[in-house]
Amino acid sequence: MKFISTRGEANKASASEAILQGLAPDGGLYVPEQLPPLDPKALDPGLSYPETARRVLHPFFEGDVLEAELPMLCDSAFSFPVPLRYLEEEKAVLELFHGPTAAFKDFGARFLAYSMEHLQREAEEELTILVATSGDTGGAVAAAFFKRRGIKVRVLFPEGRVSARQHKQLTCWGENVQSYSVRGSFDDCQRLVKEAFVSSEVRKIHRLSSANSINLGRLLPQVAYYVYAAARFLDRTGKKPVVVIPSGNVGNSMGAYYAAAMGAPIARIVLAVNANRVIPDYLDSGTYRPRPSVATLANAMDVGDPSNMERLRHHFSNFQDFKNHVSAISVSDEEIRESIRLTDRQYSYPLCPHTAAGEHVRRTRLTGEPSIVVATAHPAKFETIVEPIIHREVEVPENLAALLDSESRYSSIDPELEQLFPELV
Repeated sequence: MKFISTRGEANKASASEAILQGLAPDGGLYVPEQLPPLDPKALDPGLSYPETARRVLHPFFEGDVLEAELPMLCDSAFSFPVPLRYLEEEKAVLELFHGPTAAFKDFGARFLAYSMEHLQREAEEELTILVATSGDTGGAVAAAFFKRRGIKVRVLFPEGRVSARQHKQLTCWGENVQSYSVRGSFDDCQRLVKEAFVSSEVRKIHRLSSANSINLGRLLPQVAYYVYAAARFLDRTGKKPVVVIPSGNVGNSMGAYYAAAMGAPIARIVLAVNANRVIPDYLDSGTYRPRPSVATLANAMDVGDPSNMERLRHHFSNFQDFKNHVSAISVSDEEIRESIRLTDRQYSYPLCPHTAAGEHVRRTRLTGEPSIVVATAHPAKFETIVEPIIHREVEVPENLAALLDSESRYSSIDPELEQLFPELV
């Protein structure tokens, strides 16, 4: 399979080429030239998660140098549980927080890291990975790429806008992972990464790639868990689920739209966003207006210019087609608090603020519809928000606890290219 740029100017690329480049040469995002139909065997509810992922991903890597490695990549990257937790018979939560950093980003980051390390084996020049994070991405990428041969990572996060435990996950690495606290917003971090990619001066010194969700290697693995979850929900209930996805940069949601288009048994997709209303406002007005992000309890969704909107808009033929398929509901901080409180009271099930936004949408908008809410992060990562609301401690997973005992190492910079790359001066 070949991949094309959303902007239509770049040459077609193989999966490996698209993964290594990150961004297409014309500044666009790589998307499949066409979406393949699902292998019917991928819908077998008896398959393990790595085997489901291999069957979902195989058409994208057909004819690629990574094709033969796909079973190994899936077994290595997805070595943790992917449970579908039922609160009621037709109300499930897809728990995507059982990986090393307790967030859904572990799926894409680990697959990308194993893929890039394999592709780097024959390379003479070191690869520099740039990643901007609003919370969970950077920790997942740092963990996935730590000590990978031939690869260095620079993680950028907004100063004062990540939780204490997220901060520890972002800064506890060292060696081939450098962390930068940026005096600005997540949008400033994301802009800095994009500036680096188009800077001829930076590219003279560094061979760059991205580990944000603009990278195809992050996006494609996220298709698999929607297929996996929807097939199991259908097998148990006999019904296709509505899938509710907490959404910030739209990469996770993009995986669901691809899964549905390929034939996964999904009734429809609803995006839960926080006070950053770019997508709901676009649906209301037909005009896409990025804006500065505002800080909320669901900080990983604090995005005013979602980088995957370009992919999502490209996926649909026009605005009316987009509007027919995309639904997005804005959830306030108070509604997030209420959702955490009510869900714990009713089910003794604590939620992170992002998942709580999704659960609020289900409770208030999907009365009686069979549904899956995507749990994007473990509530223990947001203990300062969750525990005062539910009046008890949230148990910290072992993998997260181990990271919290590590020493922090990071640099503070302004959102300027010369501070990220002082060798330019």
